[in-house]
Amino acid sequence: MQHRAHLFSLRIAHALRESFKEAPYNPQRFSKDLIAGITVGIIAIPLSMALAIASGVAPQYGLYTAMIAGFIIALTGGSRYSISGPTAAFVVILYPIAEKFGLGGLLIATFLSGVVLMLMAFARLGRFIEYIPESVTLGFTSGIAIVIATLQLKDFFGLQMQYPETYVEKIEQLALAMPDLHWPSLLVGGGTFAALLIWKKFSTLPPHIPALLVGVFIAWLLGLDGHTVDTIGSRFSYLLPDGTTGAGIPPILPEFVWPWNQPGADGQPIGLSWTLLQLLLPAAFSIAMLGAIESLLCAVVLDNMTNTRHSANSELMGQGIGNMLVPFFGGITATAAIARSAANLRAGAQTPIAAMIHGLVVMAGLLVLAPLLAHLPMASMAALLLLVAWNIAEADKVVHFFRTAPRGDVLVLSTCLGLTVLFDMVIAIGVGIVLAALLFMRDISELTKVSDISEQRKMVPQELPAGWSVFKINGPLFFAAADRVFAELALLARERSGLVLYMDAVPVLDAGGLSALEKFLGACRKHNTEVIIADLQFQPLKTIARSGLQPLPQQLSFTPTLAAALEQLQPAG
Repeated sequence: MQHRAHLFSLRIAHALRESFKEAPYNPQRFSKDLIAGITVGIIAIPLSMALAIASGVAPQYGLYTAMIAGFIIALTGGSRYSISGPTAAFVVILYPIAEKFGLGGLLIATFLSGVVLMLMAFARLGRFIEYIPESVTLGFTSGIAIVIATLQLKDFFGLQMQYPETYVEKIEQLALAMPDLHWPSLLVGGGTFAALLIWKKFSTLPPHIPALLVGVFIAWLLGLDGHTVDTIGSRFSYLLPDGTTGAGIPPILPEFVWPWNQPGADGQPIGLSWTLLQLLLPAAFSIAMLGAIESLLCAVVLDNMTNTRHSANSELMGQGIGNMLVPFFGGITATAAIARSAANLRAGAQTPIAAMIHGLVVMAGLLVLAPLLAHLPMASMAALLLLVAWNIAEADKVVHFFRTAPRGDVLVLSTCLGLTVLFDMVIAIGVGIVLAALLFMRDISELTKVSDISEQRKMVPQELPAGWSVFKINGPLFFAAADRVFAELALLARERSGLVLYMDAVPVLDAGGLSALEKFLGACRKHNTEVIIADLQFQPLKTIARSGLQPLPQQLSFTPTLAAALEQLQPAG
């Protein structure tokens, strides 16, 4: 099916090839890509640093991620307008890894996640994004937003505390530390957040840089009065090759370093061992699953906005390549970012070249602006992520969902949200999908009905022989519905000498349905009730043929139509 080819295709640089094939790449298209790339690159610089800090590592590693992975994924992937880099959704997974295994463990986990993404691409699993219900995606993204917002409160209020492991303990520690909040930090964070909201209300331009400048200005005014606030320069430092120490982020390009030579939680090179890989593999799988879901959801959103088609498996391969290569240069996990991708599209992007330019702009920002970026207050960075959390929570959409969706879908959303916050996102997605599937099967099974049509003359025009009835089955006969339907028919068969099962409205007969059918036929033989099965569709007919179920005189027969079954009941002559 040509309209679904994008779900199965797999080739490197699919999006770049398709965009060049669509129209010649001329200076006019390049100028639009250039403007879009610069616009998104400016947005990505503060966001990448903030997300790296929220993930438990120094801000420069977020910039490395945006510039390297953002470039590579755009070059090799399958979504034309996607912008890849650090994203808020990963914070809930990456922060515990960084706390327990340090930067080195996080980079190894990122590499392993890239391998998993590559395997998913070659297994053509991209099409399965269709099977993740909206209740699941809304649930875990809202839960992620709550966790991200919670993690930012420490810097937003200037609290002197360390976050414990579980969410409930985090809330308890925040409550205990709140009386000692640092009012200058709160003033800087509140001013930044207010500037973000006001700028969004009166301007279509991105609010990130203006709002951060407001935060820097407030911090400067407070500093004149002797009130200092924590900044990137005071929180983070780096060591240059000549042995000198600098504040903030290093204004140099990242070097190639084996991930296992990067520091672990104790500050020493983490090394590489089979035990470490076993410990990191579950986390890597979680990263890959979330990366696949977020990247493909982002691509679907962009497709809907542009009436184009991405290649799901090619995008997974591009994400895999990017996440396999970026750890060797200090970059953390990357995936497509919906907000930055939408900004890229609105800025006029034409091809993946725009996303590649975005990576170069981030690199230029690292080399040129590093001394200035050191003055950004931590409270302002926290305010920036609080707005990001609010945006990904989609509160209005969740409220509308609660008001209008069936109770089963509301249960799935609530379960995913609660499990994401209290336990783990992967657990939440797994439980949510299983719960959604069970509720779906319940709903579908309730659609399968059996009805007596013996007296409906439009379908059964003549009188039936004494003791005979015609029953019509509507709906799929799978394991969740077949037992109920055939148990009902078995009770009715005891009172009759024969039954005609009219099955033209049965599209599916699975192994559970076949087993229930065979039990029903056994019960009919026990009560000497003859059965005629009429008008089987192709799939049920194929299933019965493969099972070896054969007609038996005076017990079981098959007819191609209901009319043929009724004719078989008429006396000879």
